[in-house]
Amino acid sequence: MAETSVAHAHETHDHDHDNDGLWEGAREPFKASYGKLMMWYFLLSDAFTFAGFLIAYGALRFSMPTWPEADFVFASFPFVNAHWPLIFVTVMTFVLIFSSVTMVRAVQEGHRENKNGVVFWMFLTILGGAAFLGCQAYEWTTLIAKENMTVSVNPFGRHVADGIYLNTDGTEAKNTDGSTKTFVKGDAYLLHKHGVVRNGQTVQEFDVPKLKYTTGVYAGQVRDAEFGPKAFGALFFFITGFHGFHVFSGVLFLSIIAINAAGGLYAARRNGYEMVEKIGLYWHFVDLVWVFVFLVFYLL
Repeated sequence: MAETSVAHAHETHDHDHDNDGLWEGAREPFKASYGKLMMWYFLLSDAFTFAGFLIAYGALRFSMPTWPEADFVFASFPFVNAHWPLIFVTVMTFVLIFSSVTMVRAVQEGHRENKNGVVFWMFLTILGGAAFLGCQAYEWTTLIAKENMTVSVNPFGRHVADGIYLNTDGTEAKNTDGSTKTFVKGDAYLLHKHGVVRNGQTVQEFDVPKLKYTTGVYAGQVRDAEFGPKAFGALFFFITGFHGFHVFSGVLFLSIIAINAAGGLYAARRNGYEMVEKIGLYWHFVDLVWVFVFLVFYLL
């Protein structure tokens, strides 16, 4: 009995020895530092925020009888007078994803304690983020200055007659100066507050199109080209602007950390450039969110 008690005492002592310091603090849960753990907490909360915005977008969109066509709304390209649906936003997406690749390389060089490599790849990441912001500024400028879209006005309407785009034979669009445009049967037309687009090309500019239907349920009626759903402009500017603010903040933080890395601050810590890894988590999150924004606004 005494031997059993002694053996049990030894086992208890060994178990307590194994747990020495477990509750004394300064231990890294999941082998992650406090800074990285807090970054994950922040990214999780931010993910819920973006998810709420995108869910609200989906709820409003599917509650509307019509919605602007992305192929028509996002079809401009710098210095090119042509209708290129979604080409420019595809370039934007490629630039942002490429910057995520350069961020991975910066983190890898940090693990190798290679200061010059960290600074070089972070510099490329900063350029990618700045290029994305420039592209977004062009897109916003085009929509606001040229298309007159605001948070409360959406000029991109979608007139539907007989369940399809206006394909009625003999339908005319009358301009304020008295000129008319006859719609050809078999061609698909998308009406814009400032013009009529036929098969992706603007065929005539209008200040306020007047449509006289000769067939279908609206036969004999003259109707103004209506504005599109107001929610479209508000949702677009708010969600893409919120993401753009994240990109801008990321570029700012990347610049500060790159300067610190170049100055040798993180090399002295000998911790594998952990600060670079933490900002890398944030940058990858921003890129991932854009994939969902791109899917919702531009592809669906």
